[in-house]
Amino acid sequence: MSPENVSPPPLPVVWRPRKGRIVAYGFAGLLVVGAVVLAILLPPPFTLPDKIGMVVLGCLIAGVLHLLGRCRVEADERGITVVNPLRVHRYEWPEVLGVTLTESEPWAKIDFADGVTIGAMGLQGSEKDRTVRQVGELAALIHERGEAQERG
Repeated sequence: MSPENVSPPPLPVVWRPRKGRIVAYGFAGLLVVGAVVLAILLPPPFTLPDKIGMVVLGCLIAGVLHLLGRCRVEADERGITVVNPLRVHRYEWPEVLGVTLTESEPWAKIDFADGVTIGAMGLQGSEKDRTVRQVGELAALIHERGEAQERG
């Protein structure tokens, strides 16, 4: 899908995976609830510190799942923000060259003027048509904003 086929969405816009968030936050919730229930039901040889440790471990694992669930790509008037599990990247529009999504890749990749290519985990290839549309919208924005910057 090329930028000519898709009109750019109104800004600001946020693209995030639907299935990945459901899985990550669903499991996180189940883990925390399960850890609390397990801590309550543990038999007497287990002490209060053991039970607290069980709940803390469940919360730590839920925190890791949150890092996976928070992935997204945001676009506003000034540029884009790519939020991946451990890093947040912010680029202004003149720095963004393009976005690609190949069939064999797990997520889209965004190319920047400094030669860096960043995987955008917020645009997940597993969501097929939805992600193709989102990548097309981002490509249209890059095309629109990049040309506007060159003329100015």
